Amino acid sequence: MRVLLIDDDAELTDLLARFLEQDGFAVSAAHSGGQGLDAIRKERFDLVVLDVMMPDMSGMDALRTLRTFSNIPVIMLTARGDETDRIVGLELGADDYVPKPCNPRELAARIRAVLRRAGEPPAAASGQTRHVGPLAWQPAARRVLERGLEIPLTATEYDILCCLLARPGEVVKKDDISREVLGRRLGPFDRALDVHIGRIRKKLAPLPDGASRIKTVRGVGWMLVDEP
Repeated sequence: MRVLLIDDDAELTDLLARFLEQDGFAVSAAHSGGQGLDAIRKERFDLVVLDVMMPDMSGMDALRTLRTFSNIPVIMLTARGDETDRIVGLELGADDYVPKPCNPRELAARIRAVLRRAGEPPAAASGQTRHVGPLAWQPAARRVLERGLEIPLTATEYDILCCLLARPGEVVKKDDISREVLGRRLGPFDRALDVHIGRIRKKLAPLPDGASRIKTVRGVGWMLVDEP
């Protein structure tokens, strides 16, 4: 698996690259947002690790530009305790985040988790297309279409939507989605799922009455409304 590290801290990048290479990854590095975007346009990578704080172009600006032409999985490196950066990163399309200074072993585990989500269909899914209202779910191709048009989803957004598509008309608990998709228990102040759900809502057409296709059941979870 090819990983691109985008961080202006050359010493940290070198340290992370050495650890990840020992862990079996092929690693390239870019030391600015612009260099990173150029590399992604020219080469194929499986995942990007992107620092938020960079001088020439912030990680947020780089991610915003990246999402105009690619849905490659992205893990953000954020300042420890800075919830604002985490939420903004997720809203812009990041798949996960790791606080800095980061433990290389934790970063490697997060990378493997995101790559696993990006490369494998949910265990309960068959290869056949399933229809829920105007949505057509194609697990084998990891695609969801709405009225024949593919919905552009990140790996994490796709897996969250799959949890709801697998049980249309039923409430799916937040904790269940967190364990199944993010691979961790949901913390009391963890808003990652809420942000991902918000992004998915914007990509789905509303119901005929204008309401969101994904209904919030406060304090419990979410439900995908199944139209007749």
